[in-house]
Amino acid sequence: MKSNKNTSIASWQIILILILAGEIIFGLPFHTLRFFRASFLEVFSLTNAQLGDTFAIYGVMAMLAYFPGGALADRVSPRKLMSLSLFATGLGGIYYATIPSYLGMRLLFGYWGITTILLFWAAMIKATREWGGQDNQGRAFGILDGGRGLVAAITSTIAVIIFSYSLPANSLDITPNERLAGVQSVIYFYTAVTFIISLLAWYLIPSVKDGHLTSSTQSLKGILSVVKQKTTWCQAFIIICAYCGYKGIDNYSLYAVTVMKMTELEASQITSLAAYIRPIAAISAGFLADRFIASRIIIIGFIITFICYGLMFVIDPATAFSSASVGYLIIFINLIISMFAVFAIRGVYFSLIAESKTSNKFTGTAVGVISVLGFTPDIFFASISGRILDANVGLVGFQNYFLFLSVFSIVGILTTALFVKFQKIK
Repeated sequence: MKSNKNTSIASWQIILILILAGEIIFGLPFHTLRFFRASFLEVFSLTNAQLGDTFAIYGVMAMLAYFPGGALADRVSPRKLMSLSLFATGLGGIYYATIPSYLGMRLLFGYWGITTILLFWAAMIKATREWGGQDNQGRAFGILDGGRGLVAAITSTIAVIIFSYSLPANSLDITPNERLAGVQSVIYFYTAVTFIISLLAWYLIPSVKDGHLTSSTQSLKGILSVVKQKTTWCQAFIIICAYCGYKGIDNYSLYAVTVMKMTELEASQITSLAAYIRPIAAISAGFLADRFIASRIIIIGFIITFICYGLMFVIDPATAFSSASVGYLIIFINLIISMFAVFAIRGVYFSLIAESKTSNKFTGTAVGVISVLGFTPDIFFASISGRILDANVGLVGFQNYFLFLSVFSIVGILTTALFVKFQKIK
């Protein structure tokens, strides 16, 4: 009995560190700009288009890293890969805090594209699939992404508190130096947490025995097997569409400031609180996926996002209802629903690897192949959306932005339906 209890504790210890590492690795390049975008744009003197181009460089380097990272994850212990990746990412945070120039930012995000993906991404997904076992893939990935969402919400809440200490009582009268101090304090916070999780990953993630890793010949066979499957490419396009919806949330705080007329601090607080939806959505979707299959949950999620984005495209919250306050409340609820659907899809889309009957031994390879295409929004999404928002500042720009997002929801519905069709043919 004691042995079973210790085994259970060790099992939950593993998924806990995977959750912590899986979210903190992206804290510096993504959290800082998701929850504090307006402030960071001011401090770094960047336009939306320039920030989009910076993210595009991250995306290019990440795309180049996904494929070799997948094969590497099948051959090297996740413990070594993930801890080194976190440490290298934390080093970038030290430079980030110096407020580098536009060129320096592009170089930094290119560096992060390598450190957060090559040694980390496929290793995390492979470890999670192994943790879930044969019958609990939806639960495993739902807990991973839901837990990551909870970590994001908690750390962003702490970051907002840290940020607020640098601001005056009247947050409408922020001086450049106060804003700079707030931004730097947020960067230092995420940098410190990244280093701490690096150490925890080294000590808490168990080493993988050599017999559980593949050889060079087996890796080549795995690549050929994965590439031949039509369902592999369907999964890649599903992730493209879902990931665009997820990256779309990055501009919600800017929408709150620009269209809903909130202060920078209020917008950061609201988007941070809304992040608590992610664990509820992802874990719920995970358990539902084990009961009804993941592909069905994903189709429903895309339908919901399409409806939400369509409403955002046609509605002016200030004039469409009896009063502006009612309009803003309805729009806020709509934003929350869209976030719930996006997080639900994210929570289960990697469980499609098990649904497609891909061998456990080649999970890393499958993740690498799927991710090369699936995460290309890191290259194009921010650049395109930034230009959409800059072309028509204010409501019109955001209406066009939500129209842009709705296209990906439609493609997501169709691609998931194709996945189901090919699965039945196999």
